Amino acid sequence: MTAALLPFFIGIPFLSAGLLSILGDRPRLHVSLLLANLVASTAGGLALVAHFTHADPMAHGVALWPFGIAIPFAADMFAALMLSVTGILSVTCAIFALYSGHATSRYFAPLLLVLVAGVNGALLTADLFNLFVFVEVMLLPSYGLFVLASRAKAPYRQIAGARLYVTINLLTSTIFLGGVGFVYGTAGTVNIAQLAGLAREDSAVAISVGVVLFALSIKASVVPVHGWLARAYPSTSPAITALFSGLHTKVAIYAIYRIYAVIFDGDARFLWIGVLLFSLTMIIGVLGAVGENTTRSILAFHMVSQIGYILLGVALFTEFGLTAGIFYLLHHMIVKASLFLSTGAIEIKYGTGTLGRVPEILKREPVIAVAFFVAALSLAGLPPFSGFVAKLSLIMASIEADQIAAAVVMIVVSLFTILSMLKIWSGIFWGGRTAEDQPEAEPGFPAGTNLGTLTRKQVRQLAEPTPRIGVGLAAPGVILAALTLGLGLGAELLLTLSQTAAQGLLDPSSYVNAVMNS
Repeated sequence: MTAALLPFFIGIPFLSAGLLSILGDRPRLHVSLLLANLVASTAGGLALVAHFTHADPMAHGVALWPFGIAIPFAADMFAALMLSVTGILSVTCAIFALYSGHATSRYFAPLLLVLVAGVNGALLTADLFNLFVFVEVMLLPSYGLFVLASRAKAPYRQIAGARLYVTINLLTSTIFLGGVGFVYGTAGTVNIAQLAGLAREDSAVAISVGVVLFALSIKASVVPVHGWLARAYPSTSPAITALFSGLHTKVAIYAIYRIYAVIFDGDARFLWIGVLLFSLTMIIGVLGAVGENTTRSILAFHMVSQIGYILLGVALFTEFGLTAGIFYLLHHMIVKASLFLSTGAIEIKYGTGTLGRVPEILKREPVIAVAFFVAALSLAGLPPFSGFVAKLSLIMASIEADQIAAAVVMIVVSLFTILSMLKIWSGIFWGGRTAEDQPEAEPGFPAGTNLGTLTRKQVRQLAEPTPRIGVGLAAPGVILAALTLGLGLGAELLLTLSQTAAQGLLDPSSYVNAVMNS
């Protein structure tokens, strides 16, 4: 594969989005072109993964403008793995959205394509200012997708969540842009290759890049700037929640890995800060889930907790630690999306995601129950799923780096994660609606029904006419759950690819040379 093809990861989705906007409301064309773009992007990412198993990083200056003027795109194994997994998640979430009825607007496909273009650009750019630009390209359609997912008469919580999401991202983008300006003012460039190692040598550059990392930490939802995610993400539709969980925070995490590896050159002086903050992120995130009573709120807090695990890899900054962190990142993107989609299918079909208010899901929806069970065990880190390999590798890497306290934190947090997954299992799948839980009628029951006057058997009989979850809603969560099982049983392959990516971060000279010669 040639480096000249890298801009197509951004250009084709952009052009397709523009074309669909011009052609207007043609549902079949929108669906066909959307899925074709997403599948092609995924295939391109997988092709890059195969390419980098035996090749060095590649880079390309857009339109062959001279270095320093052209927008630089660069790719290595780390970027290729991210492109592949984000592509898989985009396809599955788009299919779920189409079957859930949240993709009926003529603007859905164009907005999603622009979002994908922004994600791909952020993963491929080798320039801090263009990273900011592509993050904004990624965010702008996200605001539209957030609004499209709202009902005509949205509840206050949903409106508040959308407002919080927009406000925090606008504030963070302002900090991000200010940090990029500081970097240019202190170093005279924002090209990542030209900045290689400067933060290690110059304290002014280190502080400037630190502002950029702070902005990315907000976007990644690192403690103490984490609360917005757990309140905003559950406020949109399940499909968009799953999509954002796999794309937005993970792009920020990718950028943190890349910037610290190249610009800071893995400077050991600041690693203790990361170990402390990321350990706190694990603890506070998992404790935040304790008081929640809806599936998406619990999963959103656990998302914060798991971000601490992922970022601990860069805080260790050893080959083993980076390998484990990258493996954990890819595993988490898949597992968390599976959990959001499987519980989202229940929420859409039964009208609620509140624990204890859905009748007999284990018996009525065994496929969804199995998908959730598999993904939940993987999130908790039990064998033979990918989560077991990810957590075990990260714990071993922490011990190897003499970060015993961080290893203990991971083990304790894993126990709380298991308890939270059991809480969802007992409240949604194993248990059922009780008279005390919901005395008023709910979606799926005849109007005027007072559940407080009914026996458990009568509740089940009334709920029986509700159609079961169809294949279109069930398949995305099931496919991703099967993927985490496959990654667990065949972990050696992904570990090898993650190790290659980690080696590229430990020694970024090939990446830097590729960009400088583009």
